[in-house]
Formats: sequence, structure tokens, C-alpha cells
Amino acid sequence: MTTTYLPDYPASSLDDAVARDIRVAHAPVDQAFRQITRLAGSFVLVIMVLVGTFLSVKAVKAIKSVGVWEFLTTQKWSPETNHFGIAALLTATVTIALIALVVSLPLSLGASLFITEVATGRLRGFLTGAIDLMAAVPSVVYGLWGLVFLQSHMVPFARWLSTYFGWIPIFKVDGADPSNPLPNDALYTSSAFIGALVVGMMIIPIQTSMMREAFSRAPQGEREGAYALGATKWGMIRSVVIPFGKGGIIGGTMLGLGRALGETIALYLILSPVFDINLHILQNGSNSVAVTIALRYGEANDFTMSALMAAGLSLFLLTMAINFTASAIIARSRSGAESEG
Repeated sequence: MTTTYLPDYPASSLDDAVARDIRVAHAPVDQAFRQITRLAGSFVLVIMVLVGTFLSVKAVKAIKSVGVWEFLTTQKWSPETNHFGIAALLTATVTIALIALVVSLPLSLGASLFITEVATGRLRGFLTGAIDLMAAVPSVVYGLWGLVFLQSHMVPFARWLSTYFGWIPIFKVDGADPSNPLPNDALYTSSAFIGALVVGMMIIPIQTSMMREAFSRAPQGEREGAYALGATKWGMIRSVVIPFGKGGIIGGTMLGLGRALGETIALYLILSPVFDINLHILQNGSNSVAVTIALRYGEANDFTMSALMAAGLSLFLLTMAINFTASAIIARSRSGAESEG
């Protein structure tokens, strides 16, 4: 006869079992690395807080003078007469940045996919180096290129858009006469459209580098699995690579947007400053917060400097809001979460 022994469980009232602590011992090198990276991250946050505090302190005088609501809704910029605001500046800044994204996003996405999925060998290395080199070109060089070369070549295209699509408000140009055999090209120069094209060229390398890095990390097993199920090259890219690199696409796009919002020198060379909300992107005249600061800084008195600091504070807050929003989106759309390998 077989005897079965059951484990001796303590009564419920006598159960004093506790979880055992598991301690992880880090090597000294790892501990030093953790402390250095933590210090570096904290240092960046401290700098950001100090910049925001500095702008806020300097901007208080101007904002108190006109009030927050008037500062946000006034289009004119005349601190000398105590009549100024950032409505036109912020509108033009966001408009230029959005047009730049419309231009740069498809090109960046296509270039990054071509480098990671199509190009091989020396061609891939050459294209990667060329993209990185474009990111190192100073903005003043892009500005001069846009002023001397791109503007003269884009005016005919802008005139064509205005002629055939002028019924769309953003493509309308005041004073343009399509039937005039001698069109006035001055109506189309120094516009938000041309400035945005230059900014778009500037942010393409940043976006492409981030997307390329994300796409290159797509798991090889999932790629081969897609091929094994009969997927074509494009089918594999669409079902595996792009979903896996979703975080990189969003991060690159938002980083490019932040770069476009703060561009100064290139737009300084191209734009013809106006202080009215102008949603006709092909028409001469536009502006941005950064360009206004660059234009007015040298001749500013104490009060005008406070107004410029207030404008800079608005751009700083807008950029921070975009970056934090992008971080939240990326955290919820981690790379590879939706791949269908």
C-alpha cells in the first residue's frame, strides 16, 4: 500500500512568509556610467529651466505693459508705442514650419527607406555620409542658396500655382493678374513658401537620420517571415519596417518641426518682414519670431528688449510643448509594437 505525503502548509493565521529581497550588484564601471548619465540628464534639465526662467523674468515688464491677451492677439509690432503682440509672428512661424514639414517628410521617409532597404554596399555608405554631411552645412549657406538660386527658379512655379489654384485661399496672391503677359515677379519673392522650402531642405537630413536608424533595427526574422508568407519587397516594408520604425518617424518629424520653428539666419536672408497675418503663402512678405528678434535686437532699448524676450518666451514654450507631446506619442508607439511579421 502506497502512502502519499502532502506538504505541510501552515495555517492561514500562522503564514508569516515574506518575499526575499533580491539585490543586484552593479560593477563599479556600470555604477560610474549610471551616475554620469544621470548627471548629464539633470544638467540638461537645469539648463532648460534656467533658460525658461531667464526669459520669463526679462519678459515680465513687456507683458505687464500690454496684458497677456493683447500680447497674444495683437498683430502689429511697435513696442515704442506700446502696441505690440505675437499673433502675426506666431502664425507665420507655424505656417512656415508646417509647409517645411509637408516638403521634407515624404523626401525624408523615401530617402531613409531607400538607404536601408534598397541601396547596398558602397552606395549605401555614400548616401549615409552625404545625408550626414548635409546636416553639418551651416544655415547661412542654405539661406544664401535659397536667396540666390532657389528663389529665382521657384517664382515661375509659384506663379503657376497662383494662376491655376488661386481659388484656394492659401494659393491666392493679391494683385496678381493671370492675363497680364508681363507678370510682376516681385509679388512672389520673399514669401513664406520659398522660405519654407529652404527650411525643409535643412531639416531633411535630421529626419532622414532618425528614420534610417529606426528602420535599420527592424528584426531580420520578421523580414524573412514576411517573405516566407509571400510578401513582396514593398509588402515587407509596409507590414514590417514602417510599423517597427513608427517611433522613429514621429520622433524625426517632431525634431524637424522644432528645428523649423527656431530657424533664423536662412529666413532672415529670404523673408520680407511684415507684421500682419498673411495666410497667402505664395505672396511676398512673411515673418517669424526668430527673424524679428534678429532684426530688432541690435537697436532695442530696455523695453523693446523685454518685448523681444517675451516673443522668445512664446517660441520657447511652443517648442517645449511640441517636444513633450512628441515624447508622449513616441512612448505610446514604441518601435515594433505594430509590426505584422
